[in-house]
Amino acid sequence: MLTGKEKILLSAMEGRAASEGVEIVTVEIAGSKKAPTIRVYIDAEGGVSFDELARTQAWVGELMDELDPFPGAYMLEVSSPGIDRPLRTPEHFERFAGETVSVKTTSPIEGRSSFTGELLGYSDGNVEVALESGAVRIPYDQIKRARVKGTIDFNA
Repeated sequence: MLTGKEKILLSAMEGRAASEGVEIVTVEIAGSKKAPTIRVYIDAEGGVSFDELARTQAWVGELMDELDPFPGAYMLEVSSPGIDRPLRTPEHFERFAGETVSVKTTSPIEGRSSFTGELLGYSDGNVEVALESGAVRIPYDQIKRARVKGTIDFNA
C-alpha cells in the first residue's frame, strides 16, 4: 500500500505522533519528483481540530527538515483523513467494520481488482468485504488502496 519512501516517513513519524496524542492514518507522496507533495493524514481522539493540525504541521515539518527526504523543495500538507478515510492497517479494517468501503488490489481476485461493499473485518491476513454477489476475502498483502466510502445525509 505504501511506497518504500512513504514507509520510511511513516515510521519516522509514528513514535512522535503517539506522544503527541495523534494517529498517523497514512502518508502519501504525490506530484512531480522535482517538487513532490508529502501528505500526512492524522486522526485524534474526538476528531482533528485546527489547533491539532497546526501543532502537527509544526513538528512534522521539523522532522522532515531533519530527515531531508528529497534533494530539492517539497510541499508538506497535514490534514484529517476526511470522509473517504484511507484504510491502511489491520486495525483500521477491524475498527471500520460495518462501513461501506472501496478496495483496489494489486492483482485480480475472482476476476476483478476493484471491490465496493460492506467491510466485514480483518482476520487471518485477509480483509473481508460483503458484495451483492456474496463475501470476498482479499489478502491484506494484495491491497493497493482502500478507503471508507463516505456518505452525506442531506436530510439529517
